[in-house]
Amino acid sequence: MLWVVQVEGGPKRVNHAAVSIDNKIYTFGGYCTGEDLREYSSIDVHILNTKTFRWTKHPVSDLPYFENDDILPFKRYGHTTVPYGDKIYLWGGRNDRVTCSVLFCFDTVWHSWTAPNCTGDIPLARDGHSACICDNKMYIFGGFEDESDSFAKGVYMLNLDKMRWQYIHTIGPEPQLRDFHTAVCIDHKMYLFGGRSSEFESGVYLPGEKYCPKLWYLDLVTYKWHKPEVYGDRPIGRRSHSAFVRGKKMYIFGGYNAIKSQHYNDMYEFDTTTNYWTKINALGDPPCERRRQASLIIDDRVYLFGGTSPFPLLNDESRGNDDKLIDHSDMYVLDFVPTLKTLCLVATRKYSLNISSLPCNIRSEYKNMTTPNQITVNRPWNSAG
Repeated sequence: MLWVVQVEGGPKRVNHAAVSIDNKIYTFGGYCTGEDLREYSSIDVHILNTKTFRWTKHPVSDLPYFENDDILPFKRYGHTTVPYGDKIYLWGGRNDRVTCSVLFCFDTVWHSWTAPNCTGDIPLARDGHSACICDNKMYIFGGFEDESDSFAKGVYMLNLDKMRWQYIHTIGPEPQLRDFHTAVCIDHKMYLFGGRSSEFESGVYLPGEKYCPKLWYLDLVTYKWHKPEVYGDRPIGRRSHSAFVRGKKMYIFGGYNAIKSQHYNDMYEFDTTTNYWTKINALGDPPCERRRQASLIIDDRVYLFGGTSPFPLLNDESRGNDDKLIDHSDMYVLDFVPTLKTLCLVATRKYSLNISSLPCNIRSEYKNMTTPNQITVNRPWNSAG
């Protein structure tokens, strides 16, 4: 397992949402420190061609947004996206004025937004929730609701064929309410880790934050919650980390714990067949400590980009201070099974070897791995590269 690519110059985004379809990664919204998100503007869409490591900005990003627009989503953060077929479904999130409960659909073939008409138990608007897909159903959990001024309760399911929401009546002890956790689906189970919560007593949230290190899963057949006995090197509780799935294993990266004022750049693997946690020490140069990044896996490669980190300081006195953060526009690639060609390209970069005698296609691949991005505007009839 090796970190093989680090490329700067992508979209500088925090609390964005991203999915992969075929060999492209689509990322939606998020924010950059200092931006004014009190006003409404259309959400931006960026596309990564994972073959060339080049970013482009989709032209729908520049469509005019009108307040109360019922087709085009406004720019936001803390939202979620899931892929289903050749479409991407976006739900929730907020700007600096309001949260949103409208479901939006981005068609990757027709390059257009729609807002499907949904029925059923439509959940209240929120941000910081999780969303994952199992078969033709999207499940959301947690987050923070403006209307109730509290962490969201319960699990909701959206049937993406019928566009009908349903509140799921679960059984068994439930995990503590939270936001900015992660949830992934493996073998019809929704695995939940991390997030920020508070003590709740006599109907009131007590001051301070909690970061639960326990792992939960919801059986999506019986709708029963389970808190399995886990083993191994367990990660500390955190929020705003990222998660992805490879085979029967869940991986988490990074995140933040406010109690310890600590950002992380560690990676852990959870094997769902053995309930065993393992800390992963990949070779190469990893991303710096960060939170609110995105990470997605395509085949045997993980693409991690964006997020925010403590600003480099002369001392550690202000470490973790939210007023001293720097946002990232970089992209890292972790290869689980690097080929000999990839290993040679990494060595060529590491030792600054002369590539002039290499074949043209190899030189082009090396250039893509080492040259910073310059985001271009993609036209709907062009590829994302």
